[in-house]
Amino acid sequence: MNHLLFQVEDRPPLFTTVLLAAQHMLAALGGIIAVPLVVGAALKLPADQIITLINAALLGSGIVTMVQCKGIGPVGIRLPCVMGTSFAFVGAAISVGLEHGVPAILGSSLAASVVMIVGSCFMPKIRKLFPHAVTGVVVTMIGLSLVPVAVDWAAGGHAPGAVYGSPLNLGIAAFVLVTVIMLVQFGKGIVSAAAVVIGMFIGYLVCVSLGMIDFSQVQNAPVFALPQPLHYGMTFPLAGIVAMAIAYLVTMVETTGTFMALGAATNTKMRGKTLARGILCDGVGSAFAALLSSPPVSTFAQNVGVVSLTGVASRHVVALTGAMLFLAGLFPVLGAVVVTIPQPVLGGAGLMMFAMIISAGVQLLSHVEHTKRNGVIMAVAIGCGLAVTVRPELLSKLPAFVKEVFGSGITVGALVAVALNLVLPERPLELNDDDEEEEVPQAFLTSEREAA
Repeated sequence: MNHLLFQVEDRPPLFTTVLLAAQHMLAALGGIIAVPLVVGAALKLPADQIITLINAALLGSGIVTMVQCKGIGPVGIRLPCVMGTSFAFVGAAISVGLEHGVPAILGSSLAASVVMIVGSCFMPKIRKLFPHAVTGVVVTMIGLSLVPVAVDWAAGGHAPGAVYGSPLNLGIAAFVLVTVIMLVQFGKGIVSAAAVVIGMFIGYLVCVSLGMIDFSQVQNAPVFALPQPLHYGMTFPLAGIVAMAIAYLVTMVETTGTFMALGAATNTKMRGKTLARGILCDGVGSAFAALLSSPPVSTFAQNVGVVSLTGVASRHVVALTGAMLFLAGLFPVLGAVVVTIPQPVLGGAGLMMFAMIISAGVQLLSHVEHTKRNGVIMAVAIGCGLAVTVRPELLSKLPAFVKEVFGSGITVGALVAVALNLVLPERPLELNDDDEEEEVPQAFLTSEREAA
């Protein structure tokens, strides 16, 4: 079991709660803003419409995060989950948007969210497909899939004008990484728990002193903006609904894995009913987000890394993160300040956080029974998951449907692990003479000694 500084139901002091909540917000904000930015740029939307999409994404993410953490009836897993717009929907959103416009993206998202809402009813059965070997693979793949993201951040990103892999970028990322490690290892109490946000703040100050921060976004951002539900309107093209439904199915697999990782990080047993509440919140939350003019939302895996690293599992802390995201949506200038954080600063902290998820997955795998069957499941699933993670061009010649389903290493790793777990027999059907000589007498000899 992981040693936790704050348990799931703990309520840290107010100042501590605010600092820890801000830490989760910093880890998630870039991802939340990135999706509407990418979709808006691909559809060549005017700047004011992209800002509206970003504000809606922040508002939707904040409200659904609070519901996921606090729970309303059967909705909400009641664990420290940060919700945000998911890259799993980007491909579908762009393809639908290019053909039918933003109203079709939102209408298709609303209609297809039924897939996740209905799917939540079957989570107790789906949970049985995730024994320890499969769960360990999925958690490990989440970390392995996120590490390249942190590496790109550390190198400076691929944005226009960015110098990828420059010594300055790598130096800042390394400085932040070392700072976070020192704070975690040698800090006490709140210093250790808030190591990520403190490390990022120190790195940010260094970047300010080096003149690396562009504050023009802050100066141009509106101070206050009201929510604009149904701002774009909605249409419901059948092709768009099908495309979004596939994306929701993929997200269900990824989210189940993220919940498993969160269970390991918070020492919480993930029962089928618990998963059902979380998946239901993802589905209902995405439908609500569509009404707010936001892309669909899902549970953010990177924030599981924050929990693993800091030992802060309080759901009340992350509920406050939801409130902060909501305020960022009402006050775009706040979000604009956070967006100025240079990517190398995010990369230094992200590398530590995402690597902690890999560590959690390895710990889970270490508790799996060491059999030939489990070894095959773990090896093949992780290998296949890494194949599409490190070489995404592997699928470039395949139909769009295949790329949509198998484009994520997390999804591929999970599906392969589940399939092999179902197909491979629990015990070998036949034992040859060598196997019998090697394995059976060992147990026999042990029992003989005990009898003697």
